[in-house]
Amino acid sequence: MSGIVNYHCYIPQYRLRRSEIAAALGADASGERSVAGYDEDTTTLGVAAALPVVQGRAESVGSLWFATSDPVYADKTNATTVHAALDLPPDITAVDLGANLRSGITALLAAARDGGLAVLADRRGGPLGGADERTGGDASAAYLFGDDGTLADLTHTASATAEFIDRWRAPGSSDAHTWEERFGEQRYAELADQLLTTLAKQGLDLDGIDRFAVAGLNPRAVRTVGAAVRRTTGAQQQGADLADAVGNTGTAHAGLLLADLLDAAEPGEHLLLVSLADGADAIVLRAADTITELRGRPVRDQMGDGVTIGYPQYLLWRRRVEGERPRRPEPDRPSAPYAWRNRRYKLSMTGGRCHACGTVQYPMPTVCYRCRHTRGFDPVKAGDESAHIVTYTVDRLAFSPSPPLVSAIVAFESGGRLQCELTDVRDPIEVGDEVVPTFRRGATVDGIHNYVWKSRPHRDPSTDDES
Repeated sequence: MSGIVNYHCYIPQYRLRRSEIAAALGADASGERSVAGYDEDTTTLGVAAALPVVQGRAESVGSLWFATSDPVYADKTNATTVHAALDLPPDITAVDLGANLRSGITALLAAARDGGLAVLADRRGGPLGGADERTGGDASAAYLFGDDGTLADLTHTASATAEFIDRWRAPGSSDAHTWEERFGEQRYAELADQLLTTLAKQGLDLDGIDRFAVAGLNPRAVRTVGAAVRRTTGAQQQGADLADAVGNTGTAHAGLLLADLLDAAEPGEHLLLVSLADGADAIVLRAADTITELRGRPVRDQMGDGVTIGYPQYLLWRRRVEGERPRRPEPDRPSAPYAWRNRRYKLSMTGGRCHACGTVQYPMPTVCYRCRHTRGFDPVKAGDESAHIVTYTVDRLAFSPSPPLVSAIVAFESGGRLQCELTDVRDPIEVGDEVVPTFRRGATVDGIHNYVWKSRPHRDPSTDDES
């Protein structure tokens, strides 16, 4: 199997205090959870995590495996939108792994087999004011596997499957149901014992495990299995506090825990990740000698400095309640032929550089506006560049779930300008402010999601919780 070449996690910047959610039922709770923005869904979350991972490596991606329990489309493959936004090679497969919690660890196992990209994303909710809504969270993670330049090598895997009723949700429903936690706790403890036995039979020295993490949506089962692994291996448990800080992110949580393991690992350490979801799966990795040089920004750096929103704002963004309708005409349904003709500009932010004078323009033109030549253009991508605001306007009449709507013209460092919407605007903006492109969702009409590139204000990574 391949090893991990690069990885990145994305935790949205918004936070909701659990006490506000619990107050809807006259209860109390502590801590907070992460919340995706009004224009973020599991597809855009996945792109946000994967874009830094494939930067400069797109041609080496062997496949794309997209895992989420909250897909934005049924019938239509969501992974193809991620594929287009990342501008990956057209001759690879891009697959959805189904709306289930086990798909997260499955994506990692599948990508490891062919040097692929695993993208795990989830938005967790539940009944209003209930435990799932309070303890859930929104996040994503991406892992690129390969044979060269690995920062951790996959050494062992094990799986155990059993059919029992623990957690279920009817198709189309936003609210899940759970059986009594003690029942699931017992089943998962049995499966974890099978995993450890299988790993030992494969020749793994369980005493040689240095760090481990356990992912799952049954809190009692996670605690029980964690205690059992700690007794068996004597290893240090990692990431147990992530759910308290940002919430349990469902399908994406195994990716966050794996990132936390890699962030803390020393060269040569052996790492164990256990995932509990309708069975149990385990992967074991050995940290490469170069891991401290190759890994990027730790996932824990994104846990602080969030922007707190209120419960009513969260309900509006999740469309659990209806807000005031716009005072302008409703947007038209996105055109499939137009989106196809302009797919590289619309989905991967690709423009062109004139062969004659070098001027960059968005979208890819047929005639250079500066020198009027038609000698052709070289593709230029702006999705991973920064830009500066040239001018902007604040529209208080146009509908937005997070008013007012801010539109700007931005100039990219490599040249070219683009008119786009600004999102995640915390503070007053000014001409000259630095912004970075971000893949988000526009209006949804007749069930068609209009994905576009917007821009968000740039922030210092040392204080910002967003990638």
